[in-house]
Amino acid sequence: MKLYSLKDGVNPRRVRIFLAEKRAQVPIEEFDMDSRGHREDAFLAKNPLGTLPVLELDDGTILSESVAICRYFEEMMPEPPLFGRSALERAQVEMWNRRMELELLLPVIDVFVHSHPFWVGRRPQIPTFGDLRRQQVVERMRWLDGELRDREFIGIDRYNVADITAQVALLTARGALKLPVPEDHRHLARWWAAVSARPSARA
Repeated sequence: MKLYSLKDGVNPRRVRIFLAEKRAQVPIEEFDMDSRGHREDAFLAKNPLGTLPVLELDDGTILSESVAICRYFEEMMPEPPLFGRSALERAQVEMWNRRMELELLLPVIDVFVHSHPFWVGRRPQIPTFGDLRRQQVVERMRWLDGELRDREFIGIDRYNVADITAQVALLTARGALKLPVPEDHRHLARWWAAVSARPSARA
């Protein structure tokens, strides 16, 4: 088994944090954007889209897409449960993870792609779209601050994959976009401090 990852990649980091929470020991081969090894024929034979992360099982089976990889490890290693324990919890985690993807993670990625100098010449950029998505990130941080007013974690009462999704989104917002959690968002700031202090945050 091997995980193909990308240095500083948002979705690869999501899987690495998930695996760290599971205490799963998985060999990792890491690419970087400059060498573009994930765009070479040998890797494209595994995943023609050239995206990361990718998990290659011992029998040669390939799994791509970060949530699919996380779900595989959830089934193989049920403890700790990061997708919920009961039918209701699993539905709640699914709902909140989807919200974190659509309302926070994707806007953060869009701002990065459409406004950051790294992507100049790599992808077409629409600065006005980046500006609109930046405003959405700011608004969604305010919304999430309110949602965390009476709860420790996102969606349910334990750390779960929705927390991980929000965590990698806000890490990218802080680092690449210079959009840290505002100091007056005290509930979101409390949550951010807690998830950032977990050992898995360094994965």
